[in-house]
Amino acid sequence: MHKGKGLVRRIILILLCLAVLAAALAFGVSMYMVSVTESRVLLQEGDSPGEADCILVLGCGLRPDGSPTPMLSSRISRAAELYHAGWAGKLLLSGDNSRADYNEVAAMKEGILELGVPEEDIVQDFAGLSTYDSLYRARYIFGVKSVILVTQEYHLYRALYLAEALDLEAWGVPATPRNDAKQLVRDLREVLARDKDFFTAVLQPRARIMGDPIPFSS
Repeated sequence: MHKGKGLVRRIILILLCLAVLAAALAFGVSMYMVSVTESRVLLQEGDSPGEADCILVLGCGLRPDGSPTPMLSSRISRAAELYHAGWAGKLLLSGDNSRADYNEVAAMKEGILELGVPEEDIVQDFAGLSTYDSLYRARYIFGVKSVILVTQEYHLYRALYLAEALDLEAWGVPATPRNDAKQLVRDLREVLARDKDFFTAVLQPRARIMGDPIPFSS
């Protein structure tokens, strides 16, 4: 009987050790991704690296009525500010339009137009189904070589890491954060996403949806 209890304790201890090791590895990869990209996060208006090929706005969801979520609205506003400040001559809006009733890019374009960006300077990517897909398509479908990424800061590090793995000269400008009760959940989920995309950056699969190249110039 005592031997059985001892065996159970050892198994529990081993499982706890494995869980701690897995957590340490997960957070270690996340911290590494932040450390190697944080120098490319630009926080001040005067930090402009010079005109890039485009400002890439990454989609992040719509409200039930089809309008941008507050986080997406923040990205749109920040991108328009950078455009008007001369950071790039083109905006690339990349988001999910995998269903007829869900079109992030159309909502993004409407918001950008309202902020005074001319329609001829807006390029739409309706197949940005993930951060990686958006960046892969920017590089290989739209022919982008240098890019300003606009998203919330917690997401920028992963986006920059993927961009650099795809040989994009990239900088990140954070949109206004969404400080609410869900941010802790977003931060924890982002740790797992960084772990996943660490390996995605190594393997570099094709985007889920490709198509013919349609390069544009700034």
